[in-house]
Parts: sequence; structure tokens; C-alpha cells
Amino acid sequence: MDFIKLRKEVKFRTARSGGSGGQHVNKVETKVELLYDIATSEVLNDKEKRFAREKLAKKINKNGLLSVVSQEKRTQILNKTRAWNKFVKMLQKAIVPEKKRKYRPIRANKKARLAKKRRNSEKKALRGKVTI
Repeated sequence: MDFIKLRKEVKFRTARSGGSGGQHVNKVETKVELLYDIATSEVLNDKEKRFAREKLAKKINKNGLLSVVSQEKRTQILNKTRAWNKFVKMLQKAIVPEKKRKYRPIRANKKARLAKKRRNSEKKALRGKVTI
């Protein structure tokens, strides 16, 4: 992935953040929101765009922009760095296709599982009221 081209496609927006800081919070815009349009990206191919849209659907707003927010630190530069790092990790994880499971239960495992279920159900059936 070309991070230089990716950095050019990203937009940053700042705002006043809440939380600790006293008067400092009320006068400085330290909250940073990173916005990225997956649909118009030139860095990602169509397959990667599809994976990213599917896996990051909760982070994409109604305008189709991926939003990553950071407001933990007291300076805008630190929050910008944290937002960028979060975004890169998130995107790298999202564009990797999931491996398909190659699993077929063995007959012996299936028999053992069913026997355990049967024993468990008999044990629970004995917990009922006793009638004499």
C-alpha cells in the first residue's frame, strides 16, 4: 500500500474536544477527525474497496466517508498522529480477505460429541421432581 498517495486522499477536520483540560479545552481545537472516501480512492483496487466497505460499515457515515476520531491527547498533532495510525491499522486489517476454514468433522469426534450430549441430557432429565 502506498502511504504517500493514501495520505493525500485523507482529509483532517478539527474541533474542540471535551474531557479533562480545564480552560485549555475551551479555547483549543485538539479533537481530530480523519475522513476518507473509499469509493473515490485511487490507492485501493475494487476488491479492496469492497472488503473495506463491508468490514468498516459501522465507521462509514451517510456521505460514504470513513471516519476515525482521536481526542485523547492534549495537542492536535498527537491526535492527528493517533488518528492516522488507527486508520492505517484499520484499513490494513479490513482489506485482507478472510481465510476459508478447511474443517470436516471426523466420525469419531462426531460420535463422542453426540454421546456427551446424550449423557448431559440424561443428567439434566434426572434433576426433575421425583414422584413416588
